[in-house]
Amino acid sequence: MTRIFFNGQAMVGGPFHASVADALIGPVTTAPGYRFFSIRDVCPGLLPDPSVSTAIEGELYDITLDHLRDVILPGEPAELELGVIKLADGTACLSMLLARGELDRGVHQEITTYGGWRPYLATLGRTA
Repeated sequence: MTRIFFNGQAMVGGPFHASVADALIGPVTTAPGYRFFSIRDVCPGLLPDPSVSTAIEGELYDITLDHLRDVILPGEPAELELGVIKLADGTACLSMLLARGELDRGVHQEITTYGGWRPYLATLGRTA
């Protein structure tokens, strides 16, 4: 089993939640130090940046590595990659991060000030 932080469409109410619903631990936030980007308004991606003080809200799940390999990762967009983040309680877990080189492309809208995917989607008139 491995712990993974989801902050987008796999969260409760999102279209991909059914594939991880039985693995939900509960709501959590990252430690400060992450920027947050919208990938085509389809999903979000974190980017470690120790210069920012924002924490990002999401949910923690405990999934098998097989499930991660066979179900989660094949559905993730190419703009994201698996990485390790720090949660507010100081523990480490997996999460999907903005892939190396993606920031340089300049095509992803930064949404850090919203503090989470759901508040950002609300500005678009959508829910997760």
